[in-house]
Amino acid sequence: MEHFTENKKNLVLVGNGMVGYKFCEKFVELGMGATYNLMVFGEEPRVAYDRVKLSTYFSGTTEEELTLATADWYEDNGILLFTNELVTEIDRNEQQIKTQKGTCISYYKLILATGSSAFVPPVQGVEKEGIFVYRTIEDLEAILAFGKRARKAVVIGGGLLGLEAAKATLDMGLETHVVEFAPRLMPRQLDEQGAQTLKNKLEALDIYIHLNKNTRSFEGKDTVKKLHFADDTSLETDMVIISAGIRPRDELARQANLATGGRGGIAVNYHMQTSDPDIYAIGEVALFQQKTYGLVAPGYEMAEVALQHILGNSEKKFENVDMSTKLKLIGVDVASFGDALGETQGARTVVLDSQTSGVYKRLNISADGKRLLGGVLVGDTESYNMLLQITNNQLTVPAEPAALLVEGNTGEGTTMKASDLPDSALICSCENVDKGTICHSVVEKGVSNLAEVKKCTKAGTGCGGCMPMVKDLLEETLNAQGKAVKKVICEHFDYTRQELLDLVKVNHIRTVDELIDRYGKGQGCEICKPAVASILASTWNEMILKDNATSQDTNDRFLANIQKGGSYSVVPRVPAGEITPDKLIVLGEVAKRYHLYCKITGGQRIDLFGARLEQLPDIWEELIAAGFESGHAYGKSVRTVKSCVGSTWCRFGVQDSVSFAIQIEERYKGLRAPHKLKSAVSGCIRECAEARSKDFGIIATEKGWNLYVCGNGGANPQHAQLLASDIDEATCIRMIDRFLMFYIKTAEPLTRTAHWLKSMEGGIDYLREVVVMDSLGIGAQLEQEMTLLVNAYTCEWREVVKNPELRKQFKQFVNSDEEDTTMKFQPVRGQRVPLAW
Repeated sequence: MEHFTENKKNLVLVGNGMVGYKFCEKFVELGMGATYNLMVFGEEPRVAYDRVKLSTYFSGTTEEELTLATADWYEDNGILLFTNELVTEIDRNEQQIKTQKGTCISYYKLILATGSSAFVPPVQGVEKEGIFVYRTIEDLEAILAFGKRARKAVVIGGGLLGLEAAKATLDMGLETHVVEFAPRLMPRQLDEQGAQTLKNKLEALDIYIHLNKNTRSFEGKDTVKKLHFADDTSLETDMVIISAGIRPRDELARQANLATGGRGGIAVNYHMQTSDPDIYAIGEVALFQQKTYGLVAPGYEMAEVALQHILGNSEKKFENVDMSTKLKLIGVDVASFGDALGETQGARTVVLDSQTSGVYKRLNISADGKRLLGGVLVGDTESYNMLLQITNNQLTVPAEPAALLVEGNTGEGTTMKASDLPDSALICSCENVDKGTICHSVVEKGVSNLAEVKKCTKAGTGCGGCMPMVKDLLEETLNAQGKAVKKVICEHFDYTRQELLDLVKVNHIRTVDELIDRYGKGQGCEICKPAVASILASTWNEMILKDNATSQDTNDRFLANIQKGGSYSVVPRVPAGEITPDKLIVLGEVAKRYHLYCKITGGQRIDLFGARLEQLPDIWEELIAAGFESGHAYGKSVRTVKSCVGSTWCRFGVQDSVSFAIQIEERYKGLRAPHKLKSAVSGCIRECAEARSKDFGIIATEKGWNLYVCGNGGANPQHAQLLASDIDEATCIRMIDRFLMFYIKTAEPLTRTAHWLKSMEGGIDYLREVVVMDSLGIGAQLEQEMTLLVNAYTCEWREVVKNPELRKQFKQFVNSDEEDTTMKFQPVRGQRVPLAW
């Protein structure tokens, strides 16, 4: 390589994982190529890739997307990269390394970034086929290949890596079990109550949890078939993934007689030097003050410290770093920070434990009540970044610390903002970026969007957990400068949701991929893909399974709600709750034939629970033949229009609420929106249909109808507000058309109408001007767009029933037409419900 010369000193880096790559990146940034030759050895057959996001490989992320830098990047920056080459020996006397291919290279300084390997416990039978570890892309490819002939998988280990592996097997469509030696999940991060909340949430997703289990042996002739535990119980399986922890890869250091720890790891000082001053260790293999670090952020800091010391900067030192974590485990938000378990002497504890909503929060406060020491969050981690900053910067907590359990609340009637933090506050721990650096990039360098912030400061380019706070800092700094803030949907699109909606309409774009190809970049993410799929559905009202199915969640993909135990519920539409005896009989007959549990919902429908996936099209076919259609109980769409009996039967009724409710539901059925929509029509001011708790509600008056909008029930109920009064039916429908289309076109993804109105400048008065007074002159356009959507409606169940190709998608196993016989039920009050765990 032309960059390599004999008058430069050789730096040899052993290990090309995430920390190894960061060392290379920092080497380039510091301009060290003018003085040093850098040679990198990686034993894997590929360049460095993102292990933090490794589980996304199971859901379609490609190796290319995980790659941190191409081979050309190394060459272009004067770095000599050896892949698929294992360093086998260090000769400290000659200052040389040797590889299994016979390569021998001298070094001036040697950096060991060998990482760690999966710990495999010495259990009898562990060598059997069907037993895997979860560490590299090769491991994942082997798991995917074997999983095609499996139905049931067991993951050994209930920590972070184990639950990541459980997500992988769930994505593969396998019955998933997690076996944990400890009495709770994530024992290093969560306390008992937090772990129990997490366990409840995972079990609701049909993951079976086995605690206090010590695996004694793996049984089976050649392939694993069963786990045998120390308590003489057993568990049958088709495959096993071991994720019981990691062990530092320190074998090279031991061969070279470097100082190591009793439980592994290469001992290092504050400058990352080993017992040999010419050899450094960084990342998971480094043992600093008898502690190893399994997160990337400390490894990145170690890489910076080692490079600075090689350059002669002895002031830069490695200190104990924060091990706080925030992640989404199988769709469940989990976070721990600071002293998560309250082990500080005298620590006081504040707890929020809501079993109904599945949210658990624990904050640990100092004995004097002035400092936040740490905490645990399960089910709701929105306040994580701010709570972490309060902890790390030792900010004073409110007199009533429980106020911190409400996001950002200081307890003094104000909300703490990101801009209130000191400039020294560390925002991105992966890249060691503080608040001052981010704000400086906006003020002094003219940065105006998240993509530019990431490029300029590298904040958010690691795990991405800091991005909500980076976004807040960007917007608050721009606002302070008097600049308009453009709320782009994510880093893959330089457009707002409303702009994307306009692009879709003007260019007649019909698929997620087409929009990304034409107006986005990259492959999209979990933020923009569902949002774009929602925009497409709201714009064209096409069959949800057409082209964009994989961008939707499970409920939309299978047109039914997945329930506890892995079965599905079927909810046919019953407009206004009005149903004929013949249709009632059909529902009963179908429920008996398929052994379904029956429940009348709060929206005046009959819910049929317990259907297996492959049964759904057969059930729908019978219901469609009887005149039913999909009730869209699974979609971000209009769900129900509830009604009282109105003037038809009630002596207090002043209008026919049943007929009007049916008319409303028939018009807006299937309408896709940023969030689900509920409605109701009451026949008089006694309000028996609870119309003012709905996204749009109608209440009869002597002169006509009052229209209320933007209410919702749930955990934070809000009354709908009056939009128009004493209007006739035709006018009421026109106002609803305008209101719904204005909401669809302007609301952010997953924003209910109540929150949309709350954040709208001018509130209900402005909304009334736009919808009723037509102050923007868009009323006719909104009505026309609604008419197009209404006319485009088709019943999704009917489309599946009559389309053989769509019908094929509804089977429990990708590689088999067998039914799932593992679902267990028990009789309760004459019906069948999921077996209790």
